[in-house]
Amino acid sequence: MMRLKCIAIDDEPLALKLVETFVQQTPFLELVGTCDSAVNAMNLLQEQPADLLFLDINMPNFSGMELARWMHQQNTPMPKIIFTTAYNHFAIEGYKVNAVDYLLKPFNYEEFLRAAANALQLTQAAASSVPNTQPEDDYIFIKVEYQWVRINYKDILFIEGLKDYVRIHLNTPEKAILSLTSLKQLEERLPTTKFLRVHRSFIVSLDSITAISKNSLFVGKDEIVVGEQYREAFKAIMQKWLI
Repeated sequence: MMRLKCIAIDDEPLALKLVETFVQQTPFLELVGTCDSAVNAMNLLQEQPADLLFLDINMPNFSGMELARWMHQQNTPMPKIIFTTAYNHFAIEGYKVNAVDYLLKPFNYEEFLRAAANALQLTQAAASSVPNTQPEDDYIFIKVEYQWVRINYKDILFIEGLKDYVRIHLNTPEKAILSLTSLKQLEERLPTTKFLRVHRSFIVSLDSITAISKNSLFVGKDEIVVGEQYREAFKAIMQKWLI
């Protein structure tokens, strides 16, 4: 999964420490610098590229908004910006400099995570429009309560849809984990070379299938019926395996 290099900028030590702590709790974020002023951040950005800034607005001498405008004038790729401020009247100005999100102090980790995930999604969407020559990842990060947990593809047996949740069945000591997401959203993120939707309520790991019958498959002792609308795609893949 993509990781975003981040810089936290705030003239309040406690606020800066809070953002630093939240970044360290988030697997897809990597903290590469902290600054107590926009001037220091401007200097750091010329030496240390970043994908995302957590930027306070109301700072002395040179504000966060002025730093954002300065970055717009540079002929270099501009990092995503999430503004952090105690004043909500800056929101309109934030949109003018294409801010990803706007966190009003005091904010909690859930609000922080939502904004960071939005920045990740936008960055991934931009990257997907460029031909990718890098090897395919062999893992995925899944949100479990207030954490993003890394799961290796090889550890997934099958995934079960449960209304607003999915249960991911694993061949690890955890056996299964529950995540607040939809099966459709997960299907879109998983590689089609490794996983197949076989029912409106099930996605299976192709490597974990141990037996097949006319309209069902087995993952160990678990039998999963192949839904009617998924049978043609399933049979097409199975034909490559059968002698």
